[in-house]
Amino acid sequence: MKKLQMFIVCSLIGAALISIFCGSVLLQKLDRRCQDALYQNPRRIPNDIVIISIDDRSQAEYGVYSTWDRSIMTGALEALASDPDQLPAVVAIDALLVEKSDQDLDEALASAASKLNVITAGLTDIGGVQSFDRDGIPISAYSEVDYRPPYDLLRKETISGHIQMMYDIDGVMRHASLYLPSDGNSTIYSLPYLTACAFARTRGFEISRPPVNSHGQYYIPFCTKPGNYFTEKSLLDLIKGNIPADCYAGKIVLIGPRSLGLRDHYVTAADRNNQMYGIEIQANLIQNLIDGYYKEEVSDVPQILVLFTLSFIVLMAVFHTNFWYALFFCVVPGIANIPICMLLYDRGYVCHPLWGSVSMGAILVVAVILHYIRVSRQRHYATSTLERYVSPNIVKELLREGTESLGLGGKLCEIAVLFVDVRGFTTMSEKRTPHEIVSILNRYLVMTSDCIEKNEGTLDKFIGDAAMAFWGAPLPQENAVYLAAKAALDILEGAEKLSAALKEEIGEELHVGVGLHFGPAVVGNMGSDKHMDYTAVGDTVNTASRLESTAPGGTVYISRAVAEKLGDAAEVESLGDKIKLKGKAEGFEVLILKSLKG
Repeated sequence: MKKLQMFIVCSLIGAALISIFCGSVLLQKLDRRCQDALYQNPRRIPNDIVIISIDDRSQAEYGVYSTWDRSIMTGALEALASDPDQLPAVVAIDALLVEKSDQDLDEALASAASKLNVITAGLTDIGGVQSFDRDGIPISAYSEVDYRPPYDLLRKETISGHIQMMYDIDGVMRHASLYLPSDGNSTIYSLPYLTACAFARTRGFEISRPPVNSHGQYYIPFCTKPGNYFTEKSLLDLIKGNIPADCYAGKIVLIGPRSLGLRDHYVTAADRNNQMYGIEIQANLIQNLIDGYYKEEVSDVPQILVLFTLSFIVLMAVFHTNFWYALFFCVVPGIANIPICMLLYDRGYVCHPLWGSVSMGAILVVAVILHYIRVSRQRHYATSTLERYVSPNIVKELLREGTESLGLGGKLCEIAVLFVDVRGFTTMSEKRTPHEIVSILNRYLVMTSDCIEKNEGTLDKFIGDAAMAFWGAPLPQENAVYLAAKAALDILEGAEKLSAALKEEIGEELHVGVGLHFGPAVVGNMGSDKHMDYTAVGDTVNTASRLESTAPGGTVYISRAVAEKLGDAAEVESLGDKIKLKGKAEGFEVLILKSLKG
């Protein structure tokens, strides 16, 4: 129960941290990029909008745009009104005509506009210190908005709207303003909205408003890339009469700058690499308003709640399951997140596509770390447990060679084999309680195993009060025989000390006999698939066992093979062949190991 409570607490904390990170500004820019890549795709649109560009050709003919007088725009409107039977439905001028100029020219332009359904642009000046709202859209103190419509004569003949453009905090345009408040009372609608409404009236339908935030701003699902889809003509061709009236009859005509020199181009979510002219942005907005093609940005609060819940569930699954199930629980939602966001976008909702993927990625990292910790802990537990039953050298060799070394089988090695046994242990067992016998046996076995491991030997097994060890496997050792001989003498010394202690404690003595032989043996896993021992088998092992069984207490019997390997490093006493070993032919020499030099 405590483990489950710990999992719940950890999952809640983890889900909260993930939700806080995703909802912070740290991920905002990258998430916006992901939104642009997924959502901003061109779509097929009707040919209802014609752009009349104030382009480089027009400026080459009439001079730089900033030096134009009202006569040029007047000529454009007169050309559009030249055929009363083929008038455009709406004419929107994306250019500022605020200041008064020559009286006659101002009157001429107003007169030309009166013959058409014209929407003009006003000058918007947003005062105050700018800040950024939750969605990263630049906003200001709207009470300080200063809006100046076109000059009086033109204002009476047209409808005026704002053309305010706003970047998001990352310097990309993906929102538009449907309206701006003025003087705290009136509302200033955008030129695209007024143009779409005017066009809709000519076609007998009404424009529905896009979903806006508290500042009147809404998301732009761009329907074109820069320079695509909309019909475009030069203002010069219009004034010269080179554009047939049926090209714009019954349609929306947008007049505005489309020249790099006029600096009316912006980075948009439609294409970050190619800037879009302001007149094209207005055309996109008008088309979306006519089509009712709107996308509503889902509030962060429900998205964070969904993200928190999903993260909590997946984290609980990760804590409770193995790595492969955890991988499934992370990868599937992480991959499905993008199609789900795309489906919601098709239904009209703009969600954060990166949140789900990032959260599942973070949880996957947690799953990998947990898997590593679990495997490390299991490996450590298995290693420490295995070392209680077999030598650490064997464990290291098994881990080094991998799973192949865990199968049945062995390899031929040259090894030194040691056997040790207590003399008279059975008689002692008959006189002592089981508790005393176990205590004595454990003290003796601990001493024996310490001597073997101290001298780099592999402790094979305990057989009652006997023990078997070998040197030269699983790892080869150049001084295997010397180390084995040293361990044998250390065991004798340790047994003498233990015997003295037992004599004083309970009046019992303990003496051991040791046998040592060197030669070839098969070393490896022996037994069955369900139960096996890492051990050595062969005549060398049997000979060492026979030497131990005949050795008196306090004596180490060795073979001539051992003596030859030790050479001058050992003091030995030969017993010739008078010691008969079971299973050995006549003439097998037995020696006593007395001491080692160095």
